[in-house]
Amino acid sequence: MNEVKKPTICIIGGGAAGFFGAITCAENIKEAQIIIIEQNQTVLNKVKISGGGRCNVTHACFDPKELVMYYPRGHKELLGPFFKFQPKDIFDWFDLRGVELKIEKDNRVFPISDKSTTIIDCLIENAKACQIQIWNQTKITDLFQNSNNQWNLRTGSGRNIVADAVLVATGSCPFIWDVLGKFHEIVEPVPSLFTFNIQHAILSDLQGISMANIEINLDGHKIQTEGPLLITHWGLSGPAVLKMSAWGARLFHAMNYRFTIHINWTGMKSNEVERILLKQKFEQPKKQLINLPMFEIPFRLWKNLLSYIKIDTSITWSQIDDFQLQRLKMILTKCTFKVNGKSTFKEEFVTAGGIVLEEVDFRTMASKKVKNLYFAGEVLDIDALTGGFNFQAAWTTAYLAGTAIAKEFS
Repeated sequence: MNEVKKPTICIIGGGAAGFFGAITCAENIKEAQIIIIEQNQTVLNKVKISGGGRCNVTHACFDPKELVMYYPRGHKELLGPFFKFQPKDIFDWFDLRGVELKIEKDNRVFPISDKSTTIIDCLIENAKACQIQIWNQTKITDLFQNSNNQWNLRTGSGRNIVADAVLVATGSCPFIWDVLGKFHEIVEPVPSLFTFNIQHAILSDLQGISMANIEINLDGHKIQTEGPLLITHWGLSGPAVLKMSAWGARLFHAMNYRFTIHINWTGMKSNEVERILLKQKFEQPKKQLINLPMFEIPFRLWKNLLSYIKIDTSITWSQIDDFQLQRLKMILTKCTFKVNGKSTFKEEFVTAGGIVLEEVDFRTMASKKVKNLYFAGEVLDIDALTGGFNFQAAWTTAYLAGTAIAKEFS
């Protein structure tokens, strides 16, 4: 009797999506040779440094219709997948394997250990338990299909691997996009999460100062975000800035990262701010402006705002005239800054771009163009806001791909 040959399944990329897809596949197929191929010396590098070394596993948003709203690119395509595998499912997955997750005040989710190594160890241990091979320092230099619909993967060392199915989970990897370009259209990758470089007198010597809730508007466009803000030595950062960078990723790239923003330090309507200022003027007439920072604005920022609009910080509220009050209202609600470049978090680099989504079947994550080729994670033209959403897209797409591959070859 002829022995039935085990199918060989290659996962290109040893990150979160690669490991999750490989484990899902292994747990749903009777017998297969499953290989994770990683070009770096170590695997799961992005998992290790994400969330400040704690690993922001996902976000506690359990309604798929709400969850997709955090994805500037991919929100339509991810709705169906999130109904099949969402943050609640990743909680259950790790819990079943002895890893407890916790929800923090901002709904970000971390391992209760506060260590990314907890997630890494879980993924590696489960991969080994499934007898998944992990090939480090192996770079794929070419990928082509033979007449039997099998895949030939050529490595940098000249080795040729024959696989029955390939799952590409390489994240933001320009070289792999070049390789895949002969099968699929690639959306040009551009930075998606970055901070704004700004040199301005108002921000002078304020490094480290933060505000809990401000509003940012992009001049001449309808992009508006709100949330916490952090002043840095190079300009502005924090969730409100990163959200704007994600929603405007392609627009900002076209602008060569030169644009104008308006900040509302109060997060309130202009007429409401004016009403509160007038109330302050009549209720605290003898108090000096400098000694009564308003709208929870930190003292040093309040001082810089007053100085910038040339209001003597020693005057009292009774001494401020109508013209000065209008200037104060304007600087509080529409403070204008010119952005002159960006800074990216190189360790947590996220891009907008990748495989065109219309060419992928989001029920299985399979290519619509060629047989037995699958995708998961950021290799696709999918990206999200900060807060665990990019990891959730990786878990979900990897789960669907791993399940589909197992079904195909069982």
